[in-house]
Amino acid sequence: MNFKHINYVLTVLTEGSITAASKKLFVSQPALSQTIKLIEQDLGAPIFDRSTDPISLTHAGQRYVEAAQAILDIDRNLHAEIAETKKEVHGRMRVGISSQRGIQLLPLIIPEFIKRYPYVKIELLEYGSDTLERLTAEGQCDLGLITTAVKPNRLNYVLIENEQVVLMAARSTELAHRFEDGQPIDIKDAMGEKFVCMTESHSVRTIQDRLFERCNFKPNVILETDNMEAAKHVAARANAVMLIPHVYVVNSMELKYRVQCHPIKNNDYERHFFFCYRKGMYLTRYMEDFGRIVCDKLNVPFNMPGHEA
Repeated sequence: MNFKHINYVLTVLTEGSITAASKKLFVSQPALSQTIKLIEQDLGAPIFDRSTDPISLTHAGQRYVEAAQAILDIDRNLHAEIAETKKEVHGRMRVGISSQRGIQLLPLIIPEFIKRYPYVKIELLEYGSDTLERLTAEGQCDLGLITTAVKPNRLNYVLIENEQVVLMAARSTELAHRFEDGQPIDIKDAMGEKFVCMTESHSVRTIQDRLFERCNFKPNVILETDNMEAAKHVAARANAVMLIPHVYVVNSMELKYRVQCHPIKNNDYERHFFFCYRKGMYLTRYMEDFGRIVCDKLNVPFNMPGHEA
């Protein structure tokens, strides 16, 4: 097992196919296929189940990936500790954040961070929360600024902000004529309305689907997108509704007179904003300071737990 082979296997897993991974790695598809076969021959068992779409791991493949991630953790931790012994801090930090949160936070965080650490390179991974949570757990993202719920997995979760998912309704909708702004509603009260939805990579979509499934409710979806900024403006102008974190509405002055918001009754699906990193990962000083800067800009305390093994 070497680092090149580990990178190839993890890229195939992330991209979902050998063809897509070959483009990401800038190698030919036949060459990548041959390398994967050599890795599997050396292991003595198939790593990937090629009959699924996207490609998935066999049991042997799961064990290979677990061992590969442990090796990468040891390598990253070693280099991070050694780097901190130098006078000038150099490094690379992969930060995961959704594009919507990035619009809100990055202009506040990045200038302050690069002032303190001019020789640390930040690589942004911009995906939905579900994807970022997986990438952080797999070690392909160092720090995740993720909106999710705490899970018993390989991550530490440092709470940054509590969030409430509400139903945002254009004021021209029939629902808005029946209920006052801020009045709690049942999700079934939105039956008959047009919905704008986030794609499945977003944690708010997970909450939405669970609510709909529990109520046996199939919405009339007019648009599905991974861009929350676009979604909320489309809903406001298209006589539609959408489930959305309340923070994205209250911080949008241009929506003030176009929409109203309603808490959802019996919504026990929690979704909050966390600073996440892998258990057992060595956090450098600049990684910890990144988390502190985020919390400082949002005027909340940074309560980081001990580094759990």
